[in-house]
Amino acid sequence: METFTPQQIEEKLKSLEDWAFVNAALERSFKFKDFKEALEFINKVGMLAEEADHHPEIYNVYNKVTLRLNTHSANGITDKDFNLAEKINLIG
Repeated sequence: METFTPQQIEEKLKSLEDWAFVNAALERSFKFKDFKEALEFINKVGMLAEEADHHPEIYNVYNKVTLRLNTHSANGITDKDFNLAEKINLIG
């Protein structure tokens, strides 16, 4: 599986709203009305991740959810990360 260079990642991020390249992963934070909405979002992300067989790091504090994507098996950022980020943007 091909990984992207930092320059390629930055270029691809121009078309991926609100995501950033942080510490070797694609990262985005979401803020919700309350904890319940945050959990509902996490469950939706979980369903997308299962369908894609690609699982993000998920951090939740009350109404804030931070997601981090990278392809551990490829030791970098791949199309799997960008594809899942695009799907997450549709529900976030």
